[in-house]
Amino acid sequence: MAIDDDDLERLRRCVELAREALDNGDEPFGSVLVDDAGEVLFEDRNRVKDGDHTRHPEFAITQWAVANLTPDKRARATVYTSGEHCPMCAAAHAWVGLGRIVYATSSEQLTRWLTEWGSSPPPVAPLPITTIAPRVDVDGPALEYADEMKALYAAKFQR
Repeated sequence: MAIDDDDLERLRRCVELAREALDNGDEPFGSVLVDDAGEVLFEDRNRVKDGDHTRHPEFAITQWAVANLTPDKRARATVYTSGEHCPMCAAAHAWVGLGRIVYATSSEQLTRWLTEWGSSPPPVAPLPITTIAPRVDVDGPALEYADEMKALYAAKFQR
């Protein structure tokens, strides 16, 4: 499935949440969970600044989904996110049976930018979602947000 205008609108909110995270001293990542009728069910931003580096918005979505949605509703939901899921979040997504993922920027893009800036790589290998969760439908990156996300990442990670 290709990224359409509705997807781009949802990704816009993810980028806003990423900016909110950055403005609050966190790493710039934001995510939104949407049901199959298009209703936003849950949204969150990165909350790792206090030392718990598992507090990714994609992981929070999986926890919320398990507590609030049936397996069938989880399977029909879509997770939108400013950055491609890390391996932890991709695994959690698959384990709880969430549906499609749409992301603005890829792990490959972020890794390339970190290298360009001479910044430290993340402590976990930047594997594609489909390597971790091969049966999840995934669309991304959305090139429309590359420059904006690169600027947010630069503000946090560039040396």
